[in-house]
Amino acid sequence: MQDSHHNRYARQIQYAPIGTEGQSRIEQSAVTILGCGALGSVAAEILARAGVGRLRLVDRDLVEWTNLQRQSLFDENDAANGRAKVQAASERIAQINRLIQIEPLVIDVTAANIIDVLKGSDLVIDAADNFAIRFLLNDWSLKHKTAWVHGGCIGASGQVRLFDGLGSPCFRCLIPEPPPAASVPTCDTAGVLGAATHMIASLQCLEALKWLSGNHDAVHDEVWSFDLWRNRFRALQLDSSLCQSCRACARQKYDFLDADHDRSGAAMEICGRDAVQITPAATAKIALKQIAQRWQGQGEVQANPFFVRLTIPAQTNQAELRLTLFADGRAVVDGTEDPSRARTLYDRFVGG
Repeated sequence: MQDSHHNRYARQIQYAPIGTEGQSRIEQSAVTILGCGALGSVAAEILARAGVGRLRLVDRDLVEWTNLQRQSLFDENDAANGRAKVQAASERIAQINRLIQIEPLVIDVTAANIIDVLKGSDLVIDAADNFAIRFLLNDWSLKHKTAWVHGGCIGASGQVRLFDGLGSPCFRCLIPEPPPAASVPTCDTAGVLGAATHMIASLQCLEALKWLSGNHDAVHDEVWSFDLWRNRFRALQLDSSLCQSCRACARQKYDFLDADHDRSGAAMEICGRDAVQITPAATAKIALKQIAQRWQGQGEVQANPFFVRLTIPAQTNQAELRLTLFADGRAVVDGTEDPSRARTLYDRFVGG
């Protein structure tokens, strides 16, 4: 059968809520995916196959062997060569759908550049690996009145909700302030199942396609929360009183977007040494013993009352890395001079 626009999207168009008009809306849409890992790689493929006209893929990281268990757009060659995730992903997507525009960006998203990074987006998919970007994205969404779909997954648990950019509710109605560093497990410390990340990303795309096709009334207005291992599901309705007192959507205080500094922490190369220092925006007391226990199995762990250190074994085309975390949240990453790479390791193994 000859490829054509009608053949490619035929089954999606046949679904009555979308139809020809909804498909046209999808094809005229521009979506930015923040993060191209477990959630982002799956979301990118689903939205590309659905015909989203312009896909912007944003990630600062490289493909590693541990990614292959769940990040569906990557293969062993990508991991062996340490390729940029957005480069590998954009090449795969181009093979899936030649009719759409793909824009890969290897960049660390901050308050200083998020407006440029997200410019022209009709909707944003949250596939980030840290809370700092989510709070920043929420501020941007409210200020620019643009929808985004939150998604998060650890272990076999996750949650999803679309926020329309109009507030009441917004993400800060759900989580008013970022959790303290190291207080929330990460995929690298608690593990994660590929089946769970695929489900969360699929639900994010479902909500996105409802919105992009013009079916706003069909969007789920509660927070979907799942514990897939224990077979538990709940829908959380955000109380209106939370929205009325929300600093972001009720009072229009965009603390993260308007900040004079990057709330995810300053990253500074250490002169004369192959290392980068990460200094969090706010001092936080770190439970070093708890972190040391969490890091077991990730590499060699050294701990004392003053710091905890993780030595990460060298991978193909990459040097050995050493992350030293101090009780005030400050960290030094040895083995790289790249601040973006250092911040990625901090987010993975400490949290943010």
